[in-house]
Amino acid sequence: MKKAKSFTRRKLIQGSMAMAALSATGSLLAATTPPQTEGPFFPIHKQPDTDADMTLIQGHSEHALGEIVEVSGRVLDEDGQPIAEALVDVWQANSHGRYSHEADSNPAPLDQNFQGWAQLKTDAEGRYRVKTIKPGAYPVIDGWTRPPHIHFKVARRGYHELTTQMYFAGDPLNDIDRLLQSVPESARAMLVVDFSSAAGGGDMHGEFALVMSRV
Repeated sequence: MKKAKSFTRRKLIQGSMAMAALSATGSLLAATTPPQTEGPFFPIHKQPDTDADMTLIQGHSEHALGEIVEVSGRVLDEDGQPIAEALVDVWQANSHGRYSHEADSNPAPLDQNFQGWAQLKTDAEGRYRVKTIKPGAYPVIDGWTRPPHIHFKVARRGYHELTTQMYFAGDPLNDIDRLLQSVPESARAMLVVDFSSAAGGGDMHGEFALVMSRV
């Protein structure tokens, strides 16, 4: 267990340093979504259900714990044109801040009813949509607690693969998160999403655009 925790912290810190170095060299393209580290918890085992509703696993009768949120958006190129048939991986911690991953030694409880990982394909207009729950924050090392965030990885032939993270607007941990703060201030807002409910109520919804660069 101790070994897994060391692996997790090392990967997160290395990712933070890499993103900071990339920013310092000016390699981030203003038109594209800023990259973020994949982190150590990308799913490595196949699971039977990876559909767009992460709140309910096929064959289960109970829904995942937590506040339901819906994220939608478009995958676009640098000219604002839609990218159809892009593969979008979405993964995150549960409402307690724990990933369903063997490398996560967080003592927070698992949620057996939370899917945790979705694999989507964009439509002809580059659109995607996923229903999930707001993930919990979790500690990395002393003095660093990661804010709620959702991981995205987008792949399409002819484009550079994009790996990034989406954050929730208004969370105080955003202001001190080492990964988010490593992104230049001018581009940081592209990763922070403001969620709101429709006039008639319902689940909270946010729009997150994913802009890829051509090979």
